[in-house]
Amino acid sequence: MRCRKLCCGFLAAVLMITATANPCLADQFDDKISNMQQQEAATQETISNLEKQTQATKESIEQLKEQKKNTEENVNNLKDKSENLKDKIEVYSDQLDDLDGEIEDAEDAMTEVSAQIVELNKQLAEIRKQIEDRKQLLKHRMKSVYEKGGSRGMLAEIVSGGSARAVLNRYVYMDAMITYDKQKIAECQALEKELEETTAKVSEKEAEINAYQDELDSKYSELSNLNAEAKGMLGSTNSSINAEAGKIASYDAQLTALDNTMKSLESQVAAAQAKLAQQIAERLALKREDTGGSYAASASELEWLAATIQAEAGGESYTGKLAVGSVIMNRVKSSAFPNTVTAVITQNLQFASYRSGKVEFIISQGANSTCIKAAQEVLGGARVGDYLFFMTQKWADYYRIAEYEMIGNHAFFYRWVVKEPEPEPVVENPEQPAPEEGQPPAEQPPAEQPPAEQPPAEEGGQDQGGENGEGGGEQ
Repeated sequence: MRCRKLCCGFLAAVLMITATANPCLADQFDDKISNMQQQEAATQETISNLEKQTQATKESIEQLKEQKKNTEENVNNLKDKSENLKDKIEVYSDQLDDLDGEIEDAEDAMTEVSAQIVELNKQLAEIRKQIEDRKQLLKHRMKSVYEKGGSRGMLAEIVSGGSARAVLNRYVYMDAMITYDKQKIAECQALEKELEETTAKVSEKEAEINAYQDELDSKYSELSNLNAEAKGMLGSTNSSINAEAGKIASYDAQLTALDNTMKSLESQVAAAQAKLAQQIAERLALKREDTGGSYAASASELEWLAATIQAEAGGESYTGKLAVGSVIMNRVKSSAFPNTVTAVITQNLQFASYRSGKVEFIISQGANSTCIKAAQEVLGGARVGDYLFFMTQKWADYYRIAEYEMIGNHAFFYRWVVKEPEPEPVVENPEQPAPEEGQPPAEQPPAEQPPAEQPPAEEGGQDQGGENGEGGGEQ
């Protein structure tokens, strides 16, 4: 009886201690969950800030690309203008060469005409002298005659002394002399007139050549100015081309810098997404949620689910299709993810097939009947495990996921448990250091080594954490 009382007392004490301890344990558990949620919120804030920086960088890249495109178009236009100016300068130069020839010909013609004018003026001066001499001679004879009595004096001279024959001879001589003088005076006057007319024509020709030469000089001056102007424009255009080319080089340098920034941001986002996925998985592992059961989906949600299953596991077995659908529906049921099918699929940086537009393309074409059937089954409550994540085995090994199950080509897992890194290999060649912790070795994966900044999305296996594997853990 006493033993029974002692047992009852001990049991009562245990129950009292347990009752006292349970609230403390519950409070500690709640605090731990709260702390983990705060850490997740901080990681989400980091991801949000990184995404804003990424978006701003993308916009800067697009803006620079547009500016570069406009500058390249401007350079092309300037190059066309430069070529047109070169053609114009060549035409002007040819025309100037032609004008040089014409001016030279005109100058030769002017020299010839000038020589003709000089010679004609000499001839005219000589003839005028001859005329003047003859006039003076005639004047002296006439004076001599008139001083002796005019015509009677001349007649007296003719008839003076001698025989009739001598008189006749003197008359004939005097008449011939007068006739000769008159003839020579007439010839000189005619020649003088001809020379004057010729001189006038030559002078007119000289004036025409002078005018033509002035016109050629004017054209030459105008073409020279146009040629100089075109050369000036060509120089200015080429300077503009060099300046614009400098801008393009600057844009290229800025784009290279922004590309590096983008790669760095993408790497940081990927790392933060992986960290968030691990934080969520660790929190959910403390209190495993029941993600089973059916879901009353709309016709649109059925389309989205079937299309995503086809985009991610179209070439997989039916079990593989159900497994992808199970991950989506487990997330819908989990408190760590959106609570609708469409929201889970379109969650930022989670499903590459959605980001690439493949899901919406399949929706527009209509998913195949097998994927529709798989979608209907998981909506009805069928599940292939309680997995919240999946990715290709390559990425699962890259992140050293410790516990996953391969279904088809994908590694499915609930908890983000990471294996301890393997010891670093002994470096035999100091010029080739061993890979850093967390980085894949150079020979893995054999098909597609993940770059440091962003692992690529794959058919049927999408980026974890939005970038590195399907079904990443962003909340």
